[in-house]
Amino acid sequence: MVNLEWYRTFKAIYKTGTLTGAAEALFISQPGVSLHLSSLEAYVGYKLFDRTGRKMHPTERGKVLFNAVSDPLTKLEDVEKNFQKSTEKTTPTISVGMCFETFQTTLEQYVSSLPFNLIISFGEYPEMLDQLDKGILDLIITPKKGISPNIQHEAFSSEQIILVGGKDVDTEGFKKILKTKDKEQIESWLKEEKWYGTTGDMEHLFQFWTLNFGHKPDFRPNYIVPNLNSIIRCLKGGKGLAVIPNFLCKDEIQSGEVKLIWEGEKKLENTLYFGCRKKTSYHSEIEHIKGLFRQVMDKI
Repeated sequence: MVNLEWYRTFKAIYKTGTLTGAAEALFISQPGVSLHLSSLEAYVGYKLFDRTGRKMHPTERGKVLFNAVSDPLTKLEDVEKNFQKSTEKTTPTISVGMCFETFQTTLEQYVSSLPFNLIISFGEYPEMLDQLDKGILDLIITPKKGISPNIQHEAFSSEQIILVGGKDVDTEGFKKILKTKDKEQIESWLKEEKWYGTTGDMEHLFQFWTLNFGHKPDFRPNYIVPNLNSIIRCLKGGKGLAVIPNFLCKDEIQSGEVKLIWEGEKKLENTLYFGCRKKTSYHSEIEHIKGLFRQVMDKI
């Protein structure tokens, strides 16, 4: 079955004469425009445009198709505009992507007071960057910058990745090992402890271990739990180690429920970015969410 967005993209290419122009008109990426066009051409069974330099010239069959779909699309767009005036204009919906733990620690407490609708999406950072570029997401919180020219990144905070443990971990013994500066002894001591990890993301552990020991860890965590906040709750039981961002466990460390074991011989820090498309219809809503994040991170 044909996707209506293919026709909308086809019309935008026809009107603007370029893939770039169509992407700007539709607020989607140029690869997304190319994908819609190739999908529509595969569906109808013939070429719709000839490319000359950067210009897209409609074929004869492309002209016929445009004449057939232009008026119906215009009527649908008018219906959409009228619908937006009555509902969407007063209550827009913003789609935001971030990791689950970041949402719980920062934005969750403010959701009920937001003056607009909100859809939160959880996923891997490369996937969220791709969805942002395609217009599926409006804003993402990420420690990684993408390369799309359609996306702008704004640094707003940083996180330090640290080694933490339960209150019953023998930190005095570990401090004595650290004083030797013998990496093999330090690594051996750590590997004898019980470790926590998550089902979806072991990157923090891999980065921390590689930075301090020159290779990835050659062991698997003993306990795999759903997310980093689960790890913190488990560590309150008294035993075990984990590598997590410092802002997620600041309160637990201050209260003594969780111990800071080691920041590493070399500190691992990530810059946190807001990512959004350069052209968006939701500038004020996005700025509102950014403000809430800055407010929370300033307190941490």
